[in-house]
Amino acid sequence: MTRRFFVVSLLLMPLSVLASEYPLETIMADPDWIGNQPQNPYFGDSGEWVYFQQKRIGESFNDPYVVAANGSGAPQLIDYGTGVESSNATRVFNRERTAVAWTTDGDVFLRRWPDGPIRQLTRTAAAENSLVFLNDGRLAYVVDGRYKLHDPSNGQIADFAHLRFEEDPDALPDFDTLRAHQKRLYTTVVEDTRRERAAKAERNARQEASPNGAPIATFLGKKHEVVRRSLSPDGQHLILVTELKGHEDGEAGVMPNYVTESGYTETRALRTRVGRKLPAEQQLWVFHGESRELTSISFDDLPGIDRDPLARLRRSALDWHVERGADREQVAKQLEAPAQRGVRIERIHWNADGSIAALQVHAIDNKDRWIVTLATEAAELTAQHRLTDDAWINYFYNDMGWVPNQDTLWYLSEESGYSQLYLKALDARRPRALTSGEFVVADVEATPDGRYLVFRANRGHPSTYEIHRVDVASGDVEQLTELGGVNHFFLSPNADRLGILHSEFDRHPDLFAKNLAVGQAPTRLTDTVSDAYEAIDWVIPKIVEVPSSHVAEPIYTKLYLPKDYSEDKTYPAVMFVHGAGYTQNAHAGWPYYFREFMFHSLLTERGFVVIDMDYRASRGYGRDWRTAIYRQMGHPELEDFLDGVDYLVDNWNVDRERIGIYGGSYGGFMTFMALFREPDVFAAGASLRPVSDWQHYNHEYTSNILNTPLVDPEAYEKSSPIHFADGLSKPLLIAAGMQDDNVFFQDSILMVQRLMELKKTDFELASYPLDPHGFVHADAWRDEYQRILTLMEESLLTP
Repeated sequence: MTRRFFVVSLLLMPLSVLASEYPLETIMADPDWIGNQPQNPYFGDSGEWVYFQQKRIGESFNDPYVVAANGSGAPQLIDYGTGVESSNATRVFNRERTAVAWTTDGDVFLRRWPDGPIRQLTRTAAAENSLVFLNDGRLAYVVDGRYKLHDPSNGQIADFAHLRFEEDPDALPDFDTLRAHQKRLYTTVVEDTRRERAAKAERNARQEASPNGAPIATFLGKKHEVVRRSLSPDGQHLILVTELKGHEDGEAGVMPNYVTESGYTETRALRTRVGRKLPAEQQLWVFHGESRELTSISFDDLPGIDRDPLARLRRSALDWHVERGADREQVAKQLEAPAQRGVRIERIHWNADGSIAALQVHAIDNKDRWIVTLATEAAELTAQHRLTDDAWINYFYNDMGWVPNQDTLWYLSEESGYSQLYLKALDARRPRALTSGEFVVADVEATPDGRYLVFRANRGHPSTYEIHRVDVASGDVEQLTELGGVNHFFLSPNADRLGILHSEFDRHPDLFAKNLAVGQAPTRLTDTVSDAYEAIDWVIPKIVEVPSSHVAEPIYTKLYLPKDYSEDKTYPAVMFVHGAGYTQNAHAGWPYYFREFMFHSLLTERGFVVIDMDYRASRGYGRDWRTAIYRQMGHPELEDFLDGVDYLVDNWNVDRERIGIYGGSYGGFMTFMALFREPDVFAAGASLRPVSDWQHYNHEYTSNILNTPLVDPEAYEKSSPIHFADGLSKPLLIAAGMQDDNVFFQDSILMVQRLMELKKTDFELASYPLDPHGFVHADAWRDEYQRILTLMEESLLTP
């Protein structure tokens, strides 16, 4: 009797709760169970030790560790009671590299490099930051928005300047008839005012003449506010980047939280939406310390600054809006191009003597990027390089800097179609390419002697990132690692050792180190993967090349097959769509989507083939792959998905009628597009934290790809799933966190409303009251993926 009951129960039990080598409860648990990887590593001053942080099990904070760089011992937990042992990643050197300074917990430390005694220079509640070693041996740092000059030889601390963004109370007022009337009638008032002004002028003169006096206040007016500041190493000039006060980005979103400690519904303001108001234009100034003069730097002469790259779209947008009932005059006024394109300053780097600053300047429309040099004494701006793109300038691969000991700039640029490394001497007419090819260069760091530039690149295969260096003089490129997988690096202070964070398909990053010499194998320093995780035989994906029917290049793709895969069987398949649009997931390292990696092992155990494509828009494949979605999000990507479906059917015995799709964020958006626009191809889909209407997303991301809804309404209509929702005919799960401040929960609600109005019934909404865009609670992860698993099993397992 008991046995018969057990058999019947087993037959009725959903497949998703059967015993599994890959328990969903474990996969979606707090990732502490996997082990916690090293974070924020850096070499100590001597280069013999590597310091890093590791998240404490069960907590949200990290603990500090140190390990020998030669791998001779296990990592050791650092006792906070021992004090500071070394400089850290904030370190700056003096010009002779005989002293190093850094900040720890907001205070400044100094030592003779590499092994002198450590001196703590500040111990304050205020946070010191933006540390600079001046050429005369003093240190400069910012406290409460003001540069302090600290002389370690005597401990003296001085203000570099006393800048006040308000009107000068002693400035002569504009003519006023009443004021003039008072002056003519009341000589006593006039004399009192004169004496007061004379006394203040005398005090200022004495203060300025005294070698011990503090800087006199310089009034810069109340129209601007400082958003970035940078002091020259010679201590003579201060670059200020300002914005006009009172700039508003548009009406903020509001998000309620219904599950609160107080029991009351609480709300908070969120970002504004795309195109509601353009980002604030920035202004550039040089403050001359000796003269206390402030010079405004004009961008008028930047090549291409006076063009309007959106002129054609403005003209067509006017007709589009008017055809849909808008008033022509009102729209025409809003569509007027600005007299000059606004810019923002992204980077500031000084040469060694502090006479020249290199800046990276971006147009607000992000279709131009300039690298310029600013000779501060003369306040002259010189354009060194212009990168322009009809779509948008990549927001990655914008590294730049000075080659040490040279008046030469290095920078990354996609002008060849791929992010490559270039040199530009200030007196040269043209740059010199140090690397070239159909691969991506990233994360450049110069060695202190200026001989090499070290970088990471996927030169051998798009999925694999190794560490390389290039000889600045000869241009010879050498590969420093052959670890496979994905590697990031950090250099020791004198660049004789290379630290590496190395990961593989099924292993999160761990620390390795080696001498910088070519050919030496790295030594493992940490092994932080848990025994529980190691004990599971995860399914390792293949990286395959899916032929494209639209472009010459293949679509690099992860393919997961059941362990017992047989050519004699037919399989259902699940397509996973990575988020962000512009990210790379078909690589050989530990994925950002590590839970999904484990979940895909579970899917293969249940008999599914799983495919994960780096569709057009993805990172790592060059400019054209990235910008294929310009003004048409959701269209090239879907074409790639259809090629992926054909590939599965033609090569891996997948049943064309049993293919599901799921993904989060951009992946949720693409799940909508796939189910709505190709309902006969995908049998079911799960759209997680999805964008349903791009007009509700943020400006920084969306305006790059679709411009703004005012200027390019056609792009928004073509790219937003809400306009294709009538195509839904297969089961759809929508799942979203109600505390999502990235893709608002409103997007999911808007889609539900649209589907109801279209009289669609085969959908459900799962909402998660306490979770943001990236879920933080294990219960939410488990519930969401249980629903995905059930959807795929019920929709696809039965032929």
